Amino acid sequence: MPSVERSGTFRLGDLTVRRLGYGAMHLSGAGIFGPPKDRDAALAVLREAVAAGVNHIDTSDYYGPHITNQLIREALHPYPDDLVIVTKIGARRGTDGSVLAASSPAELTEAVHDNLRNLDVDVLDVVNLRNMFDDADRADEMIEIGLTVLADLQRRGLVRHIGLSSVTAAQIAAGRRICEIVCVQNRYNMAQRNDDALIDALAVDGIAYVPFFPLGGRAPLESSALSQVARLLDATTAQVALAWLLRRAPNMLLIPGTSSITHLRENIAAVEITLPDTALEALSGAAYIASRAKGARKCFAALNGDCESAVSW
Repeated sequence: MPSVERSGTFRLGDLTVRRLGYGAMHLSGAGIFGPPKDRDAALAVLREAVAAGVNHIDTSDYYGPHITNQLIREALHPYPDDLVIVTKIGARRGTDGSVLAASSPAELTEAVHDNLRNLDVDVLDVVNLRNMFDDADRADEMIEIGLTVLADLQRRGLVRHIGLSSVTAAQIAAGRRICEIVCVQNRYNMAQRNDDALIDALAVDGIAYVPFFPLGGRAPLESSALSQVARLLDATTAQVALAWLLRRAPNMLLIPGTSSITHLRENIAAVEITLPDTALEALSGAAYIASRAKGARKCFAALNGDCESAVSW
């Protein structure tokens, strides 16, 4: 069985996790709604992941809803001492499966208690606050409200660490004035790289970056360079994409999700891939390499509270 140990480690606050983790979103039914088609298979995937050394599982109680956390509890409780479960709040599911904002103080508090109950824990290791609003002013307001709620729950001992999801550098800077932020979870992969500079800036501050849809989501990653490197390394394109992300930055924590043990093993095997510099350059692109320093300078300014700089990058 492949092991994730070669992926290295990074810290989420005072918690150390291996850089290749597991995203549990796809364990519930189609559309991340309702029960899984094969409950025993879902439980087996979770157990296999932990047996392979995964100690960072990403989840949310609105996956299902409730079902994914209940599966985690059934498969893994009592949890290994080093297992870190990261959850997310700020959304809820409609009766039709739609994803709706749930950002009021009462809704956020209820979501924390739902996660505690369904995971059967006394304290949540990390809670990410998801931004559900495209309007910047509305998003800023709700992030401030949400982090204030989470900081209070943290003081009460229900939440250990706090993160943010789907946010800008300026919103991260504002959030860090309210509480410590240990991780940021945004969309990022080889084809969607708006956060290149942000990743580097967060690395300097010791903050983890957790890309969702690391393999492209509904639109799998495709490029001639990716296919060529995969052929040269006798690997799948998904494995090369994960290996590239691990090489991309030391603060990158991966949570590829699957409901298949076969795909889980393939994802874990990505830690065995060593990308030559020539392959890294081909995958990254010369324009990206040349622009990183300029973008990082702008992002450092944003993270340090210069919100005007945040707009330009």
